[in-house]
Amino acid sequence: MKILVVGGGGREHALCWALKASPLCKRIYCAPGNAGIAQDAECVDIDADDIEGILRFCKTQSIDFVVVGPEVPLVMGLINRLSDSGIKAFGPSAAAARLEGSKGFMKDLFASHNIPTAAYGRFAKPETAKDFVDIKGAPIVVKADGLAAGKGVILCSTIGEAHDAIDHIMTDKAFGNAGSEVVVEEYLKGEEVSFFALVDGLNTLPLASAQDHKAVGEGDTGPNTGGMGAYSPAVIVDAAMESRIMKEIITPTVTAMAEAGAPFMGVLFAGLMITDSGPKVLEFNVRFGDPECQVLMMRLKSDLLPALIAAADGHLSHFDLQWHPDTAMVVVMASNGYPGKYKNGTEIKGSERADAMTSVKVFHAGTKKEGNKLIANGGRVLGITASAATTVDAQRLVYDAIENISWPGGFCRHDIGWRAIQRESK
Repeated sequence: MKILVVGGGGREHALCWALKASPLCKRIYCAPGNAGIAQDAECVDIDADDIEGILRFCKTQSIDFVVVGPEVPLVMGLINRLSDSGIKAFGPSAAAARLEGSKGFMKDLFASHNIPTAAYGRFAKPETAKDFVDIKGAPIVVKADGLAAGKGVILCSTIGEAHDAIDHIMTDKAFGNAGSEVVVEEYLKGEEVSFFALVDGLNTLPLASAQDHKAVGEGDTGPNTGGMGAYSPAVIVDAAMESRIMKEIITPTVTAMAEAGAPFMGVLFAGLMITDSGPKVLEFNVRFGDPECQVLMMRLKSDLLPALIAAADGHLSHFDLQWHPDTAMVVVMASNGYPGKYKNGTEIKGSERADAMTSVKVFHAGTKKEGNKLIANGGRVLGITASAATTVDAQRLVYDAIENISWPGGFCRHDIGWRAIQRESK
C-alpha cells in the first residue's frame, strides 16, 4: 500500500515509524514531515491544513490510505473531502471532530447522556462568564471553546485569576477565534491520565493508557504546554479502572455520537481525572496525543496498519492488539522560552548518538536540516523515548540518552514519570 501521513510533529514521526514497519506498507509519505520523519518517510512540502494540496497529491500519487495526525485538518473536514474523492482515510468526519473542536459541544453531549464530567457553564460574553465564576467561587477552570494547541486551559486558584483568564481568552483574543466562547468548569481533584480507544463508528477497541505532563516546570508547575513528556502504561489505570472507563465513558460517547448523526471513526483520546468517585472526562481529543503517541507506538507489539484500516472499514468487532508489558517513557526537549516566545534556528548536536542506543528512539517534532546541521524549528522539538521493565529503569535510560544531546538552545523537564516512580518505590 501507498500511505500518506498528514502532519509534521512528534506524533506523526511515531506514526510513520510504526506504519513503515508493516509488511503491508510499500511506500510511505508525510506532509509536511520534518528532518527526523525524513528518515522514515518521503516528506512532501504540503501543509497539514492545505486540504486541496493534500487531495491533489493523493490523486496524482494514487495513495491507498491516509492517516491524519493533527486535529486542525480533521476539524476542517479533510476526512470528508478524502471520502468524497474515494480515498480511504483514518480519522473522524468534521461533524464527529466537534468533540475536540468545540468544548461546549462536548460538554453538552456529556450532560445529555450522563457521561461523568465536571460541572460547567458555557458563555459567549465575558461578563456572564465572570458572573458564573462569582457564584461558583475558586479554584475553577477556564477553557477556550475551540482549538488552542493544548494551551487554552487555565487553572485559576482565585476569582480574580479566573476573571483575568476570561479577559485573556475572550477580550485579548490570546487564542484567536478559539476564545470566542469559553467553558468554565469546576476544578476536579484527582490524578490525570490519558486513555485511548480505536472506534469504527459503532465498535470500540481499547488501546492503552498514558500519563502526560502538561505543565512546563518540574513538579508540574508553570503554564500548560502541549506536553513535556509522558509514560505508558499509567499505573493508576488497572484492569478494573479500564473496564469502568470503557463502560462509563468511551462506549456511551460512541453511542451518543451515532445517535447525534455524527458517528465517530478514528482514535478517541480521553483526557480523564481519576477522582475518589471514579473517572471523569476533562476533555476529548479526536486523534492520537502528542507526546502520548510516541510511547504507545513504542509499546505496540502488533502491526498498526491493519488496525487503522479495520477502524476505517468498520471491522473492529473481532480485532485485537498486543502490547509489550514494559514501560515506555518520552521526554520532550523544547526551545528555551516555550510555551511563550522562543527562538528558532539553534543547532542541535548528538541526537543520532541517543537514537543509536538500545531501546531508545528519538522522535522529531520541530526540526529541519540546514546542510548537515540539525536545526530547531518549533516549540517542542525532540521526543526522546525509551522502554524498560520498570518506570524507574525507563526514566534512567531516557535521561541517559538525553545526556548525549548538546543543545544550549533547549531544555527539558527532569522529573517525567515521578508519580509512577513514587508508587513503585512504596
